[in-house]
Amino acid sequence: MPVSLALRGVRVRYGPVEALHGVDLAFPAGAVTALLGRNGAGRSTVLRTLAGLLSPAAGRVEWDGRDVTGWTASERARDGMALIPDGHGVFAGLPVRDNLLVFAGGNPVDPALDAFPVLRKRLGQQAGTLSGGEQQMLAVSRALLRPSRVLLLDELSQGLAPRVVAQLYDVVGQLAAGGQRTVVLVEQYAGEALRRADVAYVLRRGRVAFAGEPGELLSDGHVALFD
Repeated sequence: MPVSLALRGVRVRYGPVEALHGVDLAFPAGAVTALLGRNGAGRSTVLRTLAGLLSPAAGRVEWDGRDVTGWTASERARDGMALIPDGHGVFAGLPVRDNLLVFAGGNPVDPALDAFPVLRKRLGQQAGTLSGGEQQMLAVSRALLRPSRVLLLDELSQGLAPRVVAQLYDVVGQLAAGGQRTVVLVEQYAGEALRRADVAYVLRRGRVAFAGEPGELLSDGHVALFD
């Protein structure tokens, strides 16, 4: 599969502490990649580096064959990269309706309400008072409402009931269908992500510990190592 996004020899530091140690990762175009590992493994650092929120101390970020290491997060977003951060990433003080209007940027909001009917009942409610699952649905709505070529999802399932997680992943599967969008899923709890993914990586202490097909992790029972 052709590569959409890549990290080439990337090192990222938080002050004197190095979080990524010369990491090489390739994310295929139009595919779903699961990026797994325990807390502190460097998963969220990878997403923030891809999104332009962190600058590498060494190495480069490539997107569609271009070196975008120097691009800002805003420039990457304008070019079609969307990050759904850990912690939902909604405007807590605004009603659900206003969140959707901001996410849509002038586009109709119906795709989000069709995908997540419960939000239709919450349009006047402040986003910060929604349940955790409803906030995550609202956050994922931004990917439904504004075209993006790359979708970066950080801990989509964290703290949510299995039923809600399955609903969210169904929508992510629809977003990825047709191979028009590159999706990177960062998860600690690996089962659902691996079942939806085409490619899997496992990070351990800022280095790549596994790269291959999700079935290898599922069939060999290694998933428990990352739960």
